[in-house]
Amino acid sequence: MTQGVHSLPPDALMAVLLAVRNYDTFDPEDDPYGEHDFGVIELPNLPKIYWKIDYYEDANMEFGTEDRLNAYRVLMVMLADEY
Repeated sequence: MTQGVHSLPPDALMAVLLAVRNYDTFDPEDDPYGEHDFGVIELPNLPKIYWKIDYYEDANMEFGTEDRLNAYRVLMVMLADEY
């Protein structure tokens, strides 16, 4: 998670992480290729949150990869204004 998400109050942080875990609102606007690797979360009294999954070739995480079946995956949770 980014510094902005990390600095949220504990109850807000828990709400954000639960919303990411339970996210299933994929639509063509946010997920045009059907990859289910990006989402937008809007919770009351919190800034808009983005989450995304990046795919890397190896554990060094220097280069992305197109081989998503054999990739290292990193989930990033961030405030929308940190994107």
